[in-house]
Amino acid sequence: MSIHSLMHAHRPFLTDGGLETYMVFDEGLDLPSFASFTLLGHREGEAAISRYFERFFELARKAQTGFVLDTLTWRANLPWGQLMGIDPDEIAAINTRAVAYAKDLRAAYGSEDLPILINGVVGPSGDGYDPASQLSGEIALAVHLPQIRALAEADVDLITAMTITHSGEAIGVARAAQIVGKPVVISFTLETDGKLPSGETLEDAITKVDAASEGYPLYFMINCAHPDHFAHLLSSGAAFVERLGGMRANASRMSHAELDVAEVLDSGDPDELGGQYGELIDMLPNLRVVGGCCGTDHRHVGCIAGHTHQAEAD
Repeated sequence: MSIHSLMHAHRPFLTDGGLETYMVFDEGLDLPSFASFTLLGHREGEAAISRYFERFFELARKAQTGFVLDTLTWRANLPWGQLMGIDPDEIAAINTRAVAYAKDLRAAYGSEDLPILINGVVGPSGDGYDPASQLSGEIALAVHLPQIRALAEADVDLITAMTITHSGEAIGVARAAQIVGKPVVISFTLETDGKLPSGETLEDAITKVDAASEGYPLYFMINCAHPDHFAHLLSSGAAFVERLGGMRANASRMSHAELDVAEVLDSGDPDELGGQYGELIDMLPNLRVVGGCCGTDHRHVGCIAGHTHQAEAD
């Protein structure tokens, strides 16, 4: 599957919602360290994953667009492997198995009418909400290159770094993807004030990554933040907005600190969230991918697809 199908599609591809929150709160499954790769190799876990993605594939088919299928590897990097007592060789094998599982899903559900891209997901080396330790680009390169190399060798279509909290880590991921020759997307998470958890502005973070990597990322994304937290950035008309190609928002308006201790899932209002996407699409001329993040599921993405693609048609 060529990345050309994504970059030149007549409408944004869909992706999924908050897989981890759905598995914990809706499926009642345990995810040690919030690591979805722990579901692989277990009948109950894989059945839940298949049920989950089937709904999204059907949404994409009805919307007559493609789908970006994430591998279950957000936590499958060396630092999290060490915390979970998993050695580097096994972490590499986990990434390989996760890509193979995604390819099996594509073989079962993909078609000419439903192009599916395999997206090798990379997560932050630490807490996705709190950058207590910020990495330099050089250190981040060393931390993330083993996982990104494993994903590349398993032949993913692209790499996406999700929930990134500071520019240094993003620079390391971009450089690692460049080394292995895979296209890469960088997705930053934002606080309620629209800034990264590091305190950097989104514009500064994108500018730093582009400068350090010679503009290597295909585009940038926002994920794990409610539209109310970043809409004002998109309406600014600033040049950096043209580098934003993806949006995966939370349905909840809670801060990260509040979400981190929440015992009940805040799924917000799916139609309201979809309507907000519809309002924002005109501000994102290079939008390529839309989906959800924490607390969202097929209901939210269905509303997002309806409002986004209707806004595009208008």
